[in-house]
Amino acid sequence: MTTVLSTSTIAMAASPTVAPGRSSQTVRKEYPNYKIIVLNDDFNTFQHVAECLIKYVPNMTPDRAWELTNQVHYEGQAIVWVGPLEQAELYHQQLSRAGLTMAPLEAA
Repeated sequence: MTTVLSTSTIAMAASPTVAPGRSSQTVRKEYPNYKIIVLNDDFNTFQHVAECLIKYVPNMTPDRAWELTNQVHYEGQAIVWVGPLEQAELYHQQLSRAGLTMAPLEAA
């Protein structure tokens, strides 16, 4: 069997292949944040919830802790912290161990 190549096929085969250039730009993709959500329950007191928030959530002020505690009670839940997964896991675990009723960690 004989294969006949046209001149255009030969020219294409002989042309050098140019690889696309690499971009010098770096695109940074940030890690997602996670929400810590405290849920209302029938056994934790306002005082206990507020004290736990102050103790375990960084930069939590007493006034903000009481606002969030009221939100938990009257709305059924409150987002008490948002941030990176590793920290969120720690604070979530600490609040849970202190007896607060917690929603599962959720991407923000």
